[in-house]
Amino acid sequence: MNRLFFFLLSLLFLAACSPTIYNASKEYSDTQLKKIAQKLAQKYIITDGHVDLPYRLRVQNFRLTKELIGIPIQTEKGDFDYVRAKEGGLDAPFMSIYIPASYQKEGGAKELADSLIDMVNGIIANHPNEFAAAYSPKMVEANFKRGVLSLPMGMENGAPVEDDLANVEYFHKRGIRYITLTHSKDNQICDSSYDTTGTWQGLSPFGEKVVAEMNRVGIMVDISHVSDNAFYQVMERTKAPCIASHSSCRKFTPGFERNMDDDMIRALAKNDGVIQINFGSTFIDGEIRRIRTENREKLSALLEEKGLSGRDEAAKPIIEQFEKDHPSVFSDVDMVANHIDHVVSLVGVNHVGFGSDYDGVGDSLPTGLKDVSDFPNLIYVLLKRGYTEEDITKICYKNVFRVWNKVEQVAKELQ
Repeated sequence: MNRLFFFLLSLLFLAACSPTIYNASKEYSDTQLKKIAQKLAQKYIITDGHVDLPYRLRVQNFRLTKELIGIPIQTEKGDFDYVRAKEGGLDAPFMSIYIPASYQKEGGAKELADSLIDMVNGIIANHPNEFAAAYSPKMVEANFKRGVLSLPMGMENGAPVEDDLANVEYFHKRGIRYITLTHSKDNQICDSSYDTTGTWQGLSPFGEKVVAEMNRVGIMVDISHVSDNAFYQVMERTKAPCIASHSSCRKFTPGFERNMDDDMIRALAKNDGVIQINFGSTFIDGEIRRIRTENREKLSALLEEKGLSGRDEAAKPIIEQFEKDHPSVFSDVDMVANHIDHVVSLVGVNHVGFGSDYDGVGDSLPTGLKDVSDFPNLIYVLLKRGYTEEDITKICYKNVFRVWNKVEQVAKELQ
């Protein structure tokens, strides 16, 4: 009798101490949901498929010196720093090792990639209490328990692979865990969604080997930026799930090939992959994209009429006045949630995540998601729409971890 009493008492105690803080069947006020969203953002790992901090630091000529070392910790510039990431619950932002397409022609792509990787490693080395390397989901989980931010790395544009297949393994050893096969122009691997040349009509013969080698060494294949035919050829050839590290749904931006259409999303889900939604206003809202494009064309025509370029000193007052007359327009956090809803309606909650493109989309970030401190705002909207706590964990990190772990498993089998 005493044993039964203490057993029941222990069950009551465990129930009282349960970590569950959200019950989808209950009614909550907006204030309560916002507090729950804040708690969930801190309780669970949040991954972001694409943050362009390294290249931003490079082009602004920041150096990792004692005088400037605080810049990645807290700064009013850009969309990402340590303080805001902690506030928003962001735990594993993939640092984008971004290589502009110009390096494909001019050379130096591999050298630039190495320098940006060195920069990320320098941030980690100089801030060991804030940042840590992460080459696997297990490492992210261990870092999360220690309370430090993981900085996994993905390479945006496969140009640094050059024409040497051995460079795929080289970059894996350097910590790269996904490669976006191309960027804004066709490269040696495949065609780009932004290019109309159609150099390879999809993957190049070398690109087919690159995909196979990425499978073999354990690098996730990222199909953001690739042309539609290149995407389907990757799906046919890959032996591991793939990601779209920072793409959105073409349904909301008709004709914008950079985003994924419904059939592509279905094919990616069949591959057991994940689309990580890009937050940029022009990626998520076709009307915003139209207005911004029209304004940009009007400004270009105005400057051309006066014989000026945007870099000319005399153009500055003209640009300033134009911007006053044509203020920037933005989408909002609800539209990002619409993209998540759309993926879920097509293929379920197991195939969607976050791929913000912070520090990569300029001033086009939507209202409510202006920097990395704002992830709770998106979680709040998802909760309000009926997503469960388990749904939230999948979107925040479990879906990406599933792909990442499977890629590692496939690599072991192939080796």
